[in-house]
This record gives sequence, C-alpha cells and structure tokens, in this order.
Amino acid sequence: MSKIIVEKVTQTFGIDSGSSLKVLDDINLEIESSSFNVIVGTSGCGKSTLLKMMAGLFLPTEGRICLDGNEIKGTDRRRGMVFQQDAVFPWMTVAKNISYGPRIRGASRAECAEIEKKWIELVGLKGFESSWPRELSGGMRKRVDLGRVYANDPDVLLMDEPFGALDVQTKERMQAELLNLWEITKKTVVFVTHDLEEAIFLADRVIVMSARPGRIRHVEEISLPRPRTSETRLTEELLSIKRKLWSMLEH
Repeated sequence: MSKIIVEKVTQTFGIDSGSSLKVLDDINLEIESSSFNVIVGTSGCGKSTLLKMMAGLFLPTEGRICLDGNEIKGTDRRRGMVFQQDAVFPWMTVAKNISYGPRIRGASRAECAEIEKKWIELVGLKGFESSWPRELSGGMRKRVDLGRVYANDPDVLLMDEPFGALDVQTKERMQAELLNLWEITKKTVVFVTHDLEEAIFLADRVIVMSARPGRIRHVEEISLPRPRTSETRLTEELLSIKRKLWSMLEH
C-alpha cells in the first residue's frame, strides 16, 4: 500500500524574478507504507528539495504530493524531519528535548515522563536524561534528534543527510541504530544521502536521481537480508550494487 505518492511534480525556483531555475522535472514516485527508501544523486539534483516538499515546507510548481491519498499542503506532525545539522534546543535537557512535541500538544507530566523514559532508552541515552546539549558529542546530539522525532510519533520520517557531519565510526553506529529503531517501529522512512554504501546498507529501495533538473533515473530494489550487520558492508552483493549505482551517477 502506498503511503506517499508523488505525481508529475516539477519544481522551478525564481519564476517571478525572471531568472528561473528548474530543479525537478516530472517526478513520479510511490513510497510504500513501512518501507525504508533512500534517495541518491549528485549535488544540486533536487533530492533535498523533493524531501522538503514531502514535509510540506513548500508546494511543487506543478503536480502534487499525497500522503494517504490527501494532498500535502503544509507541515503537520504526521511527518517528522531530521536535518544534517542537529536541531536540539540548547536551553533544554535531553529529557525535555525528547518530550518537546508531546508537551506542546498538552500531554500530561506522567505521559511525558513515560515518553522520555522509552525513547531515551531506545536511542541509547540512558544516564544522560539531565544533560545539556553542550555536554554531548555530535553523535549523542543526533540521538536526541532521533528520539525527539520518534517521540512525536509521526507516520513518516524524512531524513536529509542526518549523519553527514559525523565521523565514519559514529556514522556507521548511528546507521545500525536507526535500522534497529525502524525494525521496532516500522515507520515509513525517506532518507537522502550522497553516500552510496549508506544508501544500500539502509534501504529497501534506492532511488537514483539524474543531474539537474532532477528526474527519477532508476529505482534499485535492495534484497540484502535483514537484520543487516557490519559484515553486510563487506559482502560482494553490496559491493556489486554499489558499482552499478556508481556507474549511473558518473554518467
């Protein structure tokens, strides 16, 4: 069953200024419910633009994007967004960052306490409940980001290169932990990255976009068995898919 449907979407910036730039051209895409989808493409191909439109941050110039059959025309809590730069509130503790969404929706103190306990444990921050963001490493702040988005209980998780600023070891650890959260929650995920190995390791499907104006060039179904481990990264199957997708991005 399709969770998100992108129909004939084109995005052109600067139309009113007379110096227009077409970023996306005739995008048609279906995102299945509970699936993990990764979008890859060269810089400037419009993959982040497409993700932000799925979030409802702005509308397409042409076409439409629907969630459960309803056109997306703005932001709401059914879609949670994680950006490359962490977005933790520096004036809140880890626990208060995690429960921010439920709190502003009027959840009781007891409900917030349960939410904090659950997600702090699931994202590996037990013992840091009262810590301030300035006291945390980059990887730990990213855990806070993930915990806060999941605690808000969105239907869809949209992730724009969330691990791009992390060192290699932390990045791989966060990828594994994200997959663990996905296995537990089965949220629909759309994830943007430049990193082909990351894309293949995480995804059910890798969506390859062409250079600007971005079009869907290829969709690769990833049949690597789950759960995926560090050994998965070394398999010939993963490396073969990586070579195939790399050749598409080079031309």
